[in-house]
Amino acid sequence: MFIKKIKNFYKYLILFLFIILTNNARAEFFEDLSKIIENNEKRLSYGISVTDFNMDGNNEFVVTGFGFPNLALSFQSGKLININQQKIFSDSLRKTIGVAACDIDKDGFEEIYFLNTDTYSGVKKYSDRLLDLEKNSFFDLFELEKNKENLNLTAGRSVVCVDRKGNGEYGIYVANYGGPTRFYEVENDLIKDKAKELNIDNITGGRAVISGHILTERTDIFAANERGANYLFKNDNGSFEDVAFDYRVDDVIQNGRGTTLSDIYYRGRLDILSGNWLGYHRAYVLENNSFKDIGNKDFDEPSRIRTIISADFDNDGYDEVFMNNIAEPNKLFRIEDNGKFKEIKLETGLEAEGFGTGAAVADIDNDGILELLVSRGESKEQPLTLYKAKVKKDSKYLRIKPLNKFGAPARGATVTLISNQRKHSKTIDAGSGYLCQMEPVAHYGIRKNEKNFKFEIKWTDGKKELIDINELNQTITIKQK
Repeated sequence: MFIKKIKNFYKYLILFLFIILTNNARAEFFEDLSKIIENNEKRLSYGISVTDFNMDGNNEFVVTGFGFPNLALSFQSGKLININQQKIFSDSLRKTIGVAACDIDKDGFEEIYFLNTDTYSGVKKYSDRLLDLEKNSFFDLFELEKNKENLNLTAGRSVVCVDRKGNGEYGIYVANYGGPTRFYEVENDLIKDKAKELNIDNITGGRAVISGHILTERTDIFAANERGANYLFKNDNGSFEDVAFDYRVDDVIQNGRGTTLSDIYYRGRLDILSGNWLGYHRAYVLENNSFKDIGNKDFDEPSRIRTIISADFDNDGYDEVFMNNIAEPNKLFRIEDNGKFKEIKLETGLEAEGFGTGAAVADIDNDGILELLVSRGESKEQPLTLYKAKVKKDSKYLRIKPLNKFGAPARGATVTLISNQRKHSKTIDAGSGYLCQMEPVAHYGIRKNEKNFKFEIKWTDGKKELIDINELNQTITIKQK
């Protein structure tokens, strides 16, 4: 009898240990790939963009340095390697904080806007950079004598690309702090600030900014601000009207930080995720001509939020929301059907003592799984970190890369996956997170038993194109007609 009890004890002990080990394995959502970043020294970093830095057909992570060199990290031979060798790009004497890439001159190459901030608010010493490439060499459009009168000499934060007229002629919205907002466009071969003409030259504590199909068939703008109301600029044939109060997203008593667009209900339209510094975070969905915050108490819980990213990291067909906090643990939520936020407990990627300032996603190694690069610093020099979800071996994916009629990434366009299980919209990121910009690709994991795939692309002019999909595990490039 005693021997039988001992056997039963060990049997239950083994079962208990198996359950514990299985649960622990499932808890490890990310794996840490930071070791593949070559020369990953401690530094102060802020914004990250994803663009084709050298026109080789592959995207790179462009990482800003605050008194440290700006980097262009390319995936080569299993490593992330800084391939920049040009002084004007690295620009280590300036303090770069925000970054975005878009084609402002309609040549198919994305110019890179580096926002420099050497003071907290108001007038600053060093202007921003707007880098173009000519004969494999970068030059600053703002250094041309004809453009010097329009330099941005106000401290700022985030940058976003806006195709306000829907014709592929991008402008750049600069969220300034303690000075007027800027909106730069090329006009007669000159860089012009059009903010006053467009009635968006507001003075506030500008923080995060996003652009895409929020309200209209053109690209609208949502700006999350500090010490003042948010803006929701509704596009009216290329002009803008602030309707934040009317749509209940002004959030005037909160201090905005990370912001992104996400199809929270999987219903085929984009809504707004907005984080507030030590305030309640928002999951805004449009209902009856106003936005409603549907986030649960765990999602809304105040934190020292910086960057917010919505992406399908594990290729299960449901988006996760990565919340990058500074000097406190990061959080990850899965958006389930009906807009329910379920927290995924992190171990790897928690970064409880990390000074996270920015983050961006891209399938940098072209294997169909997204990588997450986190920049850190601000008040403590720290190296970059790189994460990747542990994906099931039988997982599948689809990636759609829309190019506008000039051959540049169609930033601000919307891609909607239509299948037997969902209508799921994603933006071709024009600038989001906080200080950052994601890869210009719509990435979808595939759900169990999902079939009958189609994609609808809504271009920045509002026109739509429907595409049948017969094969999974591919990246499909679609050029605007």
